[in-house]
Amino acid sequence: MNKKILSKLTALLLLMVMTVSSFAGCSKKTSNSTDNEKVSTVSEDEPGWKKDVDKPITFDWYINFSWFPNKWGVDLTSQYVTKKTGVNINFIVPAGNENEKLNAMIASGKLPDFITLGWWEDAVQKMIDGGLVLPLDELAKQYDPYFFKVADPMKLAWYTKEDGHVYGYPNASSSPKDFERYKELKPSNQTFLVRKDIYEALGKPDMRTPEGFLNALKAAKEKFPTVNGQPLIPFGLHEFTDTGNYSLESYLQNFLAIPMEKDGKLYDRLTDPEYIRWLKTLRKANEMGLLAKDIFVDKRAQMEEKIAQGRYFAMLYQRSDMAAQQQALYAKDKNSIYIAVDGPANSNLDPPTLAGDGIAGWTITLISKDVKDKARAIRFLSYLISEEGQKDLYLGEQGVTYDIIDGKEQFKPEVLDLLNKDRAAFDKKYGASYTFWMLMDTNMMLKWQPPTAEPFKQMEDWTKGKTVSFAAFDGINPTGDSEEGIAANRIAQEWGKTLPRLLLAKSDEEFDKIFNEFLKKRKEYGYDKVLQYQQKKYEENKKKLEGAN
Repeated sequence: MNKKILSKLTALLLLMVMTVSSFAGCSKKTSNSTDNEKVSTVSEDEPGWKKDVDKPITFDWYINFSWFPNKWGVDLTSQYVTKKTGVNINFIVPAGNENEKLNAMIASGKLPDFITLGWWEDAVQKMIDGGLVLPLDELAKQYDPYFFKVADPMKLAWYTKEDGHVYGYPNASSSPKDFERYKELKPSNQTFLVRKDIYEALGKPDMRTPEGFLNALKAAKEKFPTVNGQPLIPFGLHEFTDTGNYSLESYLQNFLAIPMEKDGKLYDRLTDPEYIRWLKTLRKANEMGLLAKDIFVDKRAQMEEKIAQGRYFAMLYQRSDMAAQQQALYAKDKNSIYIAVDGPANSNLDPPTLAGDGIAGWTITLISKDVKDKARAIRFLSYLISEEGQKDLYLGEQGVTYDIIDGKEQFKPEVLDLLNKDRAAFDKKYGASYTFWMLMDTNMMLKWQPPTAEPFKQMEDWTKGKTVSFAAFDGINPTGDSEEGIAANRIAQEWGKTLPRLLLAKSDEEFDKIFNEFLKKRKEYGYDKVLQYQQKKYEENKKKLEGAN
């Protein structure tokens, strides 16, 4: 499937170039634009942001991730960017539930200047449908045609809505062509991790089978009941939310190499026998006292604290989400770190099919209709996605955070040393290496990225050769207030309630009853319509990606 997707790109690229050309319209001509009674000449050949550097402005930027800890202007890199562009940023981060905060802002009809959130979030379509965000292509035509020079045509074409406009720009996005070119350099973030010293003390058990998995958790709890005086947590996951748990959905399904489609039709991974087998394994783990209550209630902040203490034996977790904690463990005891090993597998013990960057990316950034200054906003966005902006946010200021060393632009030794030793301290002091990741281009950064050092290299290397592109399945879920969107949201909320109940079931028979009740409700809520919508979107995506052979 993936080879087929990856091989058919030429016609798509031509189509995308034509699409972007239509966006740009007459952008090759020099024009006059007005915003807030300001008039300036703009051209596609000259960065618009350079016209405004002597006019300080502060934008409010909402980040829909409660765990985001950094402030603009504290570190050397953000200070440098503000000095260079005249733009200061006030980040707004929800204190509690992200969905509640964002939905409240949407309901008020007023949003901060910039908004960054996951591309899959239902709120994206709500903001577009409600006219709360501005088309980037229209802003670029009027105020900064240079945007079309630095924006990726494939990303623009991918995010073009039915009205012909683009409202958001992604980060961490790779087209199938990019993915094929960089896949050995850009491994997956999805990992099954174990604490090195405990795993080795247990004789490096094979945890690919349900029996091996349960035996290893049991042995870890028996031989290492406490860590620094606190109870060992045998198995860790991402946090449970009102719609489920990443670790127990796509992560586990990818480790089990469950297909996304069969014979051109979307496959229901949720009812796959291998998946059910492993959910029942986790139910059994709870019955055996191997699932701590913590994992059902802890949010990311609590989990990070426990990872830094080394309290988990094993985790099905995203390796990049625990980098600072891994560094802290490494500084204390190099044997107490987490390493990636072969985790849950299907009955054939097939290798996992882990997700790499997709064309949809991770987050998208939008500009609000209430933005203080339309021209400054689109010009700053153009700067951020340009190679100059990417370099500034990755390397920082020359002579301060990086220099040309051995003919290559790279971090100064003391900067790299802190990056490798204490990521949180690095972020606060230097703010480089995409401390501010909202529009990071993970392909462009490869030319500046230093070689991965321990304690991260082993985790990264383990994923290489196991990544696949799931680009054709990006953005297929219905959102918004459409009939399918409402149905999909109800189903997701129901699954969020059901998943922990499945793990806490007293028996496999009770598990089956709970699961069948969910399937019944799923159908009643309109699953058939959701599936029909998903199939249509999937086929449209395949045409985008396969267009040319």
